[in-house]
Amino acid sequence: MNIRTLLPAVAIVLATALPAAAQQISLNAISNYLNNLQTAKGAFTQVNDDGTISTGTIYIKRPGRIRFEYNPPDKQLVLASGGAVVIYDPKTNEPPETYPLARTPLSIILAKNVNLSRARMVVGHKSDGKSTTVKAQDPEHPEYGNIELVFTANPVELRQWVINDDGGNRTTVILGELDKKARMNNLLFNPDSALPQGSDR
Repeated sequence: MNIRTLLPAVAIVLATALPAAAQQISLNAISNYLNNLQTAKGAFTQVNDDGTISTGTIYIKRPGRIRFEYNPPDKQLVLASGGAVVIYDPKTNEPPETYPLARTPLSIILAKNVNLSRARMVVGHKSDGKSTTVKAQDPEHPEYGNIELVFTANPVELRQWVINDDGGNRTTVILGELDKKARMNNLLFNPDSALPQGSDR
C-alpha cells in the first residue's frame, strides 16, 4: 500500500442520518470547529480508488498527529507525526514508506491553526441542503492534491473526507461517531514505538 491509495472513489451516502435541510456552514465556523478539535477517536470506512473497502479505527491528536489502524485482513498501520507520514503494510514484507505530511492534503486539517479563509486555500464551498462540503488545497502547492471535507450542522461535525492526491487517485474516508474526549499518549503516533519490532524504516 502506498500514499496514493491510502488517503480518499465514488459518491457515497453519509454513514449517519442527516437533517432534512441545513444552511451552508461558514468557513469561519468550520475553521473554529477544526481548531477546537484536539483529540478524536472512532471507527472509519475507507473506499479506495479501485473500489475496494477497508475499515479500521482512526485516532486524531491535533496538531499534526493521526493514526489509521486497519482491521484484518488489511492490517496496515498509517501514522502521521513530526511532520511525516509513515505507512506500514506487513503484507509487502517491505520497510515502511515515509512521506512529508506537508505533501498530503491531510496537512490542512492537522495544521496548528486552520484558517480556511486564507487566500486561495478553499477552491469549493457548497451545500446540498443536508451537508456542507469544503474543497481545500495548499495554495502554494496545488500539485499536492486537495481534500473535500463534508460537515453537518447543529452542531458542526466532520462526517467524511475525500482526498484527491497528486497521482489522480481518489480515496474516501467515512467517519463513525467520534469520541472527542479520548485520551491519547503521543507514543501512539510515534513510529519508533508504534511499529512492530523489526520493521526497519
